[in-house]
Amino acid sequence: MLFVGFICFIDMCGIGLIMPVLPSLIGHLAHVGIDRAAELGGFLLFAYAAMQFLFAPVIGGLSDHFGRRPVLLVTLAALGLDYALMAFAPTLAWLFAGRIVSGLMGATWAAANSCVADTATPETRGRAFGLLGAFGAAGFVAGPAIGGLLGSLGDRVPFAVACALALGGAAIGWAILPETLPRERRRAFTLHRANPLGSLIQMRRLPVVVGFLAAILVMQLAVQSQIAVWPYYTILKFGWTPLTIGLSIALFGVLVAVVQGGLSGPAFRRFGEGRAGLAGLCCAVPAYLIFAFAPAGWMLFPGMAIGTMGNIAFPAMQALMSRATPENAQGELQGAIASTVAVAAIIGPLVMAGVFGRFTDGHGLYFPGAPFVLAAALMSGAVLLFARTVRAAARRDGG
Repeated sequence: MLFVGFICFIDMCGIGLIMPVLPSLIGHLAHVGIDRAAELGGFLLFAYAAMQFLFAPVIGGLSDHFGRRPVLLVTLAALGLDYALMAFAPTLAWLFAGRIVSGLMGATWAAANSCVADTATPETRGRAFGLLGAFGAAGFVAGPAIGGLLGSLGDRVPFAVACALALGGAAIGWAILPETLPRERRRAFTLHRANPLGSLIQMRRLPVVVGFLAAILVMQLAVQSQIAVWPYYTILKFGWTPLTIGLSIALFGVLVAVVQGGLSGPAFRRFGEGRAGLAGLCCAVPAYLIFAFAPAGWMLFPGMAIGTMGNIAFPAMQALMSRATPENAQGELQGAIASTVAVAAIIGPLVMAGVFGRFTDGHGLYFPGAPFVLAAALMSGAVLLFARTVRAAARRDGG
């Protein structure tokens, strides 16, 4: 469990490293201003997410057949090589090619979460998923902070460091990572189940899973507002530097690590996954409104503190879905979750970056915070879906 968390830390650290330098790198390669750079950044995220959507079920299915260890190590090593490609990308097209490969190999979360399902009991999975999320958040803390510092040395330096981290994590994992899926619990790999629609169709027989997947989809669409426009928004409205952007993302990662790693377990034991997750999710709505209308940069930080409580909801839903899924289909479930997140990551960046560009292009109403207003509306929908599915799960269990 600890080493799987370490792999997630390395993976997210590599992703976070490059975020602070993307605006300047895109602007340099494409010779465009910040509004157009944001839109191009949205297309980069689209390319990454589209590949995750297509290949996350494949990764999950392969891990159900071959085991978690080889799938985790191969994808992590390939991700490191891809960061090396992006470190030397001479044109925007090469950068896009690198992000496509990153999306394909960045589906390690399906196999990592399957390791949790293999090793944790149904009663402790909520806390275990929260702990895994905390490792990822810790990587998100270190990554942007280091990326902001390294960005002063050049836009390409963070990519080289991300390459070293991913390859180093794969090498250490090769030496000490054990297999968590016994041979008797493995299943045959079939293409009709190892595709985005196939894995989601397999979940249709589990209404509780379908309800939570819908809630995850809407929730992640809202989250894309931060991923897609945060660097561009803070540069344009508050004049933040890459270092400040990196530190702000790092702070958010600290808060997520505290919530998922420290608060989720006690909250689940005290209130249950359903009530704790719903209460946390409700906190995200006012946070996005604070982001949208903040007149000064410092006001974004109280919004982060409030909104980060919403991160309890994701491990809560993972635990509730895992409990409703057969033991030999846990990898398939994680692939379906990853595909759902990827669908949001395909649609969200284009929508959020497009809204940002529309309200900052100098034509018509000027309102850089518009994507966050849309995010608040979407998160309200996620709250309603979550509440309805929790009630359905309680009726199913006779509670």
